[in-house]
Amino acid sequence: MPRTTEENERIRQLSIEKIRIAAMQLFINRGYYATSINDIAKQAGISKGLLYNYYSGKEELLSEMVNERINEVVEVMEGAKSIDTPSKQLEHIINGAIDNIQQNPEVHRFYLHLQTQPAADEELIKYSKLLIEENARLFELQCEIFERKGVDNPRQRSLYFSSVLQGIMYMISTYPQKFPIEELKKQIINEFCN
Repeated sequence: MPRTTEENERIRQLSIEKIRIAAMQLFINRGYYATSINDIAKQAGISKGLLYNYYSGKEELLSEMVNERINEVVEVMEGAKSIDTPSKQLEHIINGAIDNIQQNPEVHRFYLHLQTQPAADEELIKYSKLLIEENARLFELQCEIFERKGVDNPRQRSLYFSSVLQGIMYMISTYPQKFPIEELKKQIINEFCN
């Protein structure tokens, strides 16, 4: 019996997910440049031909992964925008960011590494810029939240908030088993949301 359109789409999505997971693992462990399409296909347990059926190459795969990461961050911010009070918006941002990093610390390290690429790296710098531009846009949304909260100098308070939150995210991604995540989450919520 032939497969249905829905079954074909499910299989397609599973293959794409296997490819992305394999690519992320390899990019983290070996680096982007040291990873070949052949390596990704082998790690994903699929043929190189099937991988090329979904992606024209490694850069297209990276591009899709970066856009997916941006969408995850935007989703947290959109969720925050839908909440009525600034304090609850900030709490939503804190929980979304920390929970995401706690679930995928190595992924955060990869995107942090990607954001710090040298400007001379023409292939990767465009993805670095995409992530940095999105972070700048989200910073402006945070500034609006602090402005509605009525704090003195909302831009400076937002910068401090971002610095503290990014520092916590970095520490979780670097030392996930040794970092008091819940205690620090409560502390940052107490400091910025009350």
